[in-house]
Amino acid sequence: MPRIPIIMPQLGESIAEATVLNCFITAGDPVTADQDILEVETSKATMTVTSPGTGRVAQVLAKPQESYAVGTVLGFVEVSVEEAARLGLDGHPSTTPTPGECPAAAGRNAESGMAESLPDSAIRNPQSAIPKSTVEPTVRGLPVPAHAGTVSFISPRMKARMNELGLNAGDLAGIAGSGAGGRVTIEDFEKFLAGLESKKLTPASSMRVAVADAMRRSWTRPLATVGMPVPLDALLAQRNQCQPKPGITLYLVRALGIALAENSAPAGRLVGQRVVHPTAIDIGFAVEAEDGVLVPVLRNVGSHRLAELLPRYNELLDLARQRRLPADATGGSIATVTNFGTFGLKWATPIPLPEQTLVLGIGVARKEPSWDEAKGQFVPVMEAEITLSFDHRVLDGGAAGRLLARMRELLVRPADL
Repeated sequence: MPRIPIIMPQLGESIAEATVLNCFITAGDPVTADQDILEVETSKATMTVTSPGTGRVAQVLAKPQESYAVGTVLGFVEVSVEEAARLGLDGHPSTTPTPGECPAAAGRNAESGMAESLPDSAIRNPQSAIPKSTVEPTVRGLPVPAHAGTVSFISPRMKARMNELGLNAGDLAGIAGSGAGGRVTIEDFEKFLAGLESKKLTPASSMRVAVADAMRRSWTRPLATVGMPVPLDALLAQRNQCQPKPGITLYLVRALGIALAENSAPAGRLVGQRVVHPTAIDIGFAVEAEDGVLVPVLRNVGSHRLAELLPRYNELLDLARQRRLPADATGGSIATVTNFGTFGLKWATPIPLPEQTLVLGIGVARKEPSWDEAKGQFVPVMEAEITLSFDHRVLDGGAAGRLLARMRELLVRPADL
């Protein structure tokens, strides 16, 4: 009687393989067309494989907890001549996957309407009909090389193992997967872990782990950065007249607070299909602490002048360096200001915190030539680059540029702050 192969189907556009979780059939069981016979798990979901026709299960080649490429023969269903004719399989020669033959090719033959039967060698050793070393999975008809450099699949089983060890996909970035479609297999993972033991290892501090987690979550969004030079001569002159002198960061915090008080839309957060607008202009500023960064928050920056903010700013700066920030001085901010110029950096692309859309930065101040129309010549000015990194889903380049331009207007008139 004709035998129809049970083929691992294409379960998604980017799915190259799937892991068998449960097998609902055994040899000799009656089945009907489109009956669920296998439960499989891809890197994205759990799905079922159905019977290709009505008949009796002749063989089951798939094993639970084993992964098989798209196109692999997982078993055979024996059907009547009438069923074969109904499926359009009568009159076609049989083509059987043999050791060394690509199972994907067998799957394509089956889809072309060719009945299958196993050779004696495959009957004695069913797994020989699934030669994994020659697997060439397909994605919508296109071959997916087993060592594709730009593809990486992580199975749910693998993810569970990573969760058990407290790891995420970023920790595995350096592993070259040997599975189908570049997937990192359990064997690859365990070999990676064994290799780590031969290297110097030090425990990461809780702050470093927290920063890493925040940046990983932030990086799931499309982020962009724009920049603009700002002359600082007026700001530095005004600062020198103050006692105590405000930090450069505080000038930026206040200027950003004024700009967002005028238009808070750039600081909104996209949640689903709605933009959540801020209810208060609370802005944080980055402070380097031991093995990490803390972000104390100044509240209602838009409604307090710079001189009023200065005592609280200095207090929080000192507490942050001691890692003794009170609970009411952390969280809930709508943007962060960072002064990467203190490290001698002229330009940078800082990353907004996960709950924020914006991070404003300033680079090191340098003397730069600037054209003076009145004098008709270049004159030296103290200038620094300010940058704005933002969630591109909420803000576009034009809006980001306008926000920076408004910041520039405010910073060149520090007396208004």
